[in-house]
Amino acid sequence: MKIRSLALAVSLAAIGITATLTAPAAFAQAKEQFFPVLVYRTGAYAPNGTPWANGYVDYLKLVNAKGGINGVKISFEECEFGYATDRGVECYERLKGKNGGATLFQPLSTGVTFALTDKAPVDKIPLITAGYGRSESQDGSVFAWNFPLLGTYWVGADVAIQALAKKEGGLDKLKGKKITLVYHDSPYGKEPIALLQERAKMHGFTLTLLPVAHPGVEQKATWLQIRQNRPDYVLLWGWGVMNSTALKEAQATGFPRDKMYGIWWAGAEPDVKDVADGAKGYNALALQHSAEPQSKIVKDVLDTLYAKGQGSGEKADVGSVLYMRGLISAMLGVEGVRKAQERYGKGKVMTGEQTRWGLENLNLDQKTLDAMGFAGVMRPVLTSCLDHMGSSWVRIQSWDGSKWVVGSEWYQADDKLLRGMVLNGSRKYAEEKKITPRTPEQCKI
Repeated sequence: MKIRSLALAVSLAAIGITATLTAPAAFAQAKEQFFPVLVYRTGAYAPNGTPWANGYVDYLKLVNAKGGINGVKISFEECEFGYATDRGVECYERLKGKNGGATLFQPLSTGVTFALTDKAPVDKIPLITAGYGRSESQDGSVFAWNFPLLGTYWVGADVAIQALAKKEGGLDKLKGKKITLVYHDSPYGKEPIALLQERAKMHGFTLTLLPVAHPGVEQKATWLQIRQNRPDYVLLWGWGVMNSTALKEAQATGFPRDKMYGIWWAGAEPDVKDVADGAKGYNALALQHSAEPQSKIVKDVLDTLYAKGQGSGEKADVGSVLYMRGLISAMLGVEGVRKAQERYGKGKVMTGEQTRWGLENLNLDQKTLDAMGFAGVMRPVLTSCLDHMGSSWVRIQSWDGSKWVVGSEWYQADDKLLRGMVLNGSRKYAEEKKITPRTPEQCKI
């Protein structure tokens, strides 16, 4: 029964059906690790959400094809929420107690992350928000269940300013410059503002904030202001169709695309492919990886899944930017479970609380990553009870009209600046929510 149920779940996912499997009590108690999968394959953000979801699910399938996590197979279920915060919360509530209980959640939405941050501690379920979410949640002493692994929007904003300074010849050369932030008018788009305002004070540049309403297809007024104000640089914090619309408007108004820098969610194939040469010169941050079609992990996925007709999406998309980000996100969750098993028992199903311990004790060094097939894709990730981010490596990539070209230089956010902002933000949150921060001694328990 267990094998048949798992096979059914995998086959349904493989043909793109969002499955709702009503399983008997025996199945819920089976030796399987349950990964809920919040997705948006429909709606305005589907072109960006779909490749992420395919990469995420494919990695779970790959782990199962290789025997699971130390023998523990993964069960999973998708829940479509269309990037709507209320529907994302509904998915969380629907799935959190299924199949023995959720291992963790990865909402792929800063709005949903904000909504779940108060729920996760009650339910004892970790939230992985790799490259998004609340920037101050790097502080694990306060945000004990949030894991903004690989980087936050404060990291992205800081690296963007560093990249502009390098282009100008130094941070001191930013004095008197005009920088405009075009951002999605949502918790996601607002996240970098505090860091950019701090940098503006430090270096004397003028920061202009231009919000764009969901879904971002109407930007005429925004780019009219840009044409009138003539900023030296535009930072783009968009998602979905907002990104390609911004590039088309920049082309129409004559704003140089090489003076535009997007966050890593504005630096994927769906953002530029329809603009093509019109986006040439546009820069975006790469959250460690970019498109990695030649990587060992991608070849492994193609050989193990797609060669047998078991892939979740189109073969041509495997290895694309957002596919890789979904795949990496799933890997981080799986490795959290694997690490937890080292303490609580190999070959056992881990609870959300046990998985949290694993996530805050990750030590993915380069040798380990390379052996897993991530050579050239990722740099090491080392978390702790107090540092839930674990890494802040970023590169800059540029669109040459047909593909992303990734720069060789690696950037890291200014740790001193970020540490102060993270501590201030997390302590303020702790006061509001009456949370007593964990001490290093409490973290060892």
